[in-house]
Amino acid sequence: MKYLKNILGICLVSLVIFSCKTKEMVIAAQEVDDIVTYLASDELEGRDTGTEGIEKAATYIENYFKEIGVKPYFDTYRDSFTVKGKNAFNVIGYIEGTDPDLKNEFVILGAHYDHIGFAEAVNGDTIANGANDNAAGVGTVMTMAKYFAKTKSNKRSILFTLFSAEEKGLLGSAHLAKTLKSENLNLYLMLNFEMVGVPLVGKDYTAYVTGFDKSNLAAKMNEYAGKKIAGFLPKAGEFRLFMRSDNYPFFNEFNVPAQTFCTFDFTNFDHYHKVGDESDIMDFNHMANFVNTFIPAVKKAVNAPTKEIKLKPSK
Repeated sequence: MKYLKNILGICLVSLVIFSCKTKEMVIAAQEVDDIVTYLASDELEGRDTGTEGIEKAATYIENYFKEIGVKPYFDTYRDSFTVKGKNAFNVIGYIEGTDPDLKNEFVILGAHYDHIGFAEAVNGDTIANGANDNAAGVGTVMTMAKYFAKTKSNKRSILFTLFSAEEKGLLGSAHLAKTLKSENLNLYLMLNFEMVGVPLVGKDYTAYVTGFDKSNLAAKMNEYAGKKIAGFLPKAGEFRLFMRSDNYPFFNEFNVPAQTFCTFDFTNFDHYHKVGDESDIMDFNHMANFVNTFIPAVKKAVNAPTKEIKLKPSK
């Protein structure tokens, strides 16, 4: 009987260890809260390109990457350029793919971490903190980096790219896209995250895709997720949002699917480029749900045996 109990005990311990190892990693609301709240704090003074505030933001992102075990893609995490004589830099993390062949293909997950600095005063406050625009997108990319760093579940290589000077005209993403193109990077897909800090209302999807008709991205992401997470917003076309975020330079340089996911639909957020874009009005439960909903679809895209997401023929 004692021998049987020992066997049962060993089996139980093994089962617990197996369950812990196979349990899917979940991003908590507090994790995105911590990131967005720091990046959108008054201390960073709106993260305008070339300022002390955005330097602090870059250092924070670098330290986060180091802590979770994400390596730099270049010699350092910074991809440097200048904007009107001021130093600027994208911050780039890298996780090599696990498949000996597919690791030579890359997926980029991106968001811009700069904002406009200051805006029209409201009750004495002039700092445009940029919580939704775009600390929320940065928090999404950073926590996705944490997921892949912990699980090591990406067959293709991934670049986690946080762009500067988006607010100056997509300058950071344009610089990086040109650099990577000159190095003949084999880019499969670029997924960009912009203003995802508050949920859509009255929609049957989690986020809309800019350039919806340019590829089969939305259909494939919905297929991968097993539910409708990506949809079409007519206003995105009306306001030409496909060409107004950091996906666009990669589309131009590489001619591959490069599109943005967003949950700002012009009705659910009143603080665009205003001082009211503060972290305390972000919905962090929504953000955690957003990340945890998108991760399985992103993982399937990264691990697909062939390049299943494709541009549609031009009309």
